[in-house]
Amino acid sequence: MSGFSNFAVSFTIISILSGCLTLYGFGMNTGGPVMIVWGWPFVGLMTLFVGLAMAEVCSSYPTAGGLYYWAAKLAPSNGPAWSWFTGWFNFLGQVAVTAGIDFGAAFFLNAFLDLQFGFSATPGHTILLFGLILLVHGLLNSFGVRLVARLNDISVWWHIVGVLFIVGALAIAPDHHQSASFVFGHFVNNTGWSSTFYVAILGLLLAQYTFTGYDASAHMTEETHDAARSGPRGIVMSILVSLAAGWVLLIGLTFAIQSYDGALDSSTGVPPAQIFIDAAGVVLGKILLLVVIGAQLFCGMSSVTANSRMIYAFSRDGALPGSRFWHRINHRTRTPTNAIWLAAGGAFVLGLPYLWNATAYAAVTSIAVIGLYIAYVLPTLLRLLQGDRFQPGPWTLGRWSKPIGIIAIVWVAFITILFMLPQVSPVSGSTFNYTPIAVLVVLGFAAIYWFASARHWFTGPKVQGTEEELAAIERDLESI
Repeated sequence: MSGFSNFAVSFTIISILSGCLTLYGFGMNTGGPVMIVWGWPFVGLMTLFVGLAMAEVCSSYPTAGGLYYWAAKLAPSNGPAWSWFTGWFNFLGQVAVTAGIDFGAAFFLNAFLDLQFGFSATPGHTILLFGLILLVHGLLNSFGVRLVARLNDISVWWHIVGVLFIVGALAIAPDHHQSASFVFGHFVNNTGWSSTFYVAILGLLLAQYTFTGYDASAHMTEETHDAARSGPRGIVMSILVSLAAGWVLLIGLTFAIQSYDGALDSSTGVPPAQIFIDAAGVVLGKILLLVVIGAQLFCGMSSVTANSRMIYAFSRDGALPGSRFWHRINHRTRTPTNAIWLAAGGAFVLGLPYLWNATAYAAVTSIAVIGLYIAYVLPTLLRLLQGDRFQPGPWTLGRWSKPIGIIAIVWVAFITILFMLPQVSPVSGSTFNYTPIAVLVVLGFAAIYWFASARHWFTGPKVQGTEEELAAIERDLESI
């Protein structure tokens, strides 16, 4: 992969046309326009601090293991334990973000099929489409890294041109637009909670979920030229470009709302789809919807790619049950085929509660945020503990490393607590936020597995990431 392709993977997984729009209805109910529009740059800035801290570590250790490998190398003691738990949190977050992306694509595809063919947007239909999309993404990733890299390159331009096309259409087509005071200052609370502050900070989930997955640039470094520079640049540039383009998209979409309540009560269950139809007419609205669906499908494909590489690296070191099976490389395609299907299968299981829990999608996105961001920040914490002993790579923050790292750690601690809290009142079986349960199940399994068995044999990542060892991996692949 080129440096641009490495950036393209992370930019595609962040996918402003996926994250921004799939949770747009959540944002409309949880804070409304003011939190949608102003929450985005605030969360983007906080995410940039996390990304900068990650990028510096990535430059020192550019390997497919990424986060859990960094934890092992940076820990002052008990490196295998730090590596083990970082890897399991990353595994949880990667699977959840794949589920969130492809579940969102299923929502929007179901909305289009409902508008075009009357294929109603029921939970059963959405789960069916969700499974089919994961199947397609598994098959695409099984054909080889070159095909995926080419599609990711296309995806970057699809996202950028798509945002410009959507915002342009929504600026020109509607007969009227919302006022600036509405877009930048109107607050909405349809959650059942009475606290304005509580609802406002819950609304940050829209932006924070979108800004996930940029660790993909680290996971793809073993397949990227000049990895010690290209990986960090891919992380930081994917955040910056998404921050700018996503804000334009959210402002343009919010200005174009014709009927706020009508969008929320849409029969498709997808408020942006109703906004497109109301603002641009049926034909152009469906075209805009197809642009979004295309971007979401690109995004899900890239997420499966990054997820499978993390699973491959983690199982390469024996950390997953059945590691020998998940670590196999397909001799024909040179891809970790079994890891690809574990990524897709795990994502499908996480989405199944939607059949009986209406808030399951928000829970999946919360799980993705918590799992990924804990894994993102643990190496940053360990890097700070190293102090001057840390050996930076060619891409370094210099004297800004410590303050940026501290801000990143505090922010992740805040959102980890925040997104485990109830999102709707009253809390019932159909509105319960099952995020804490999912996180505790994975953490509990990892802890029991560690203390009962793995601590006796897991020694951390086996690949040390030197130039010679990475070259040895490449020779092994060439021999296949």
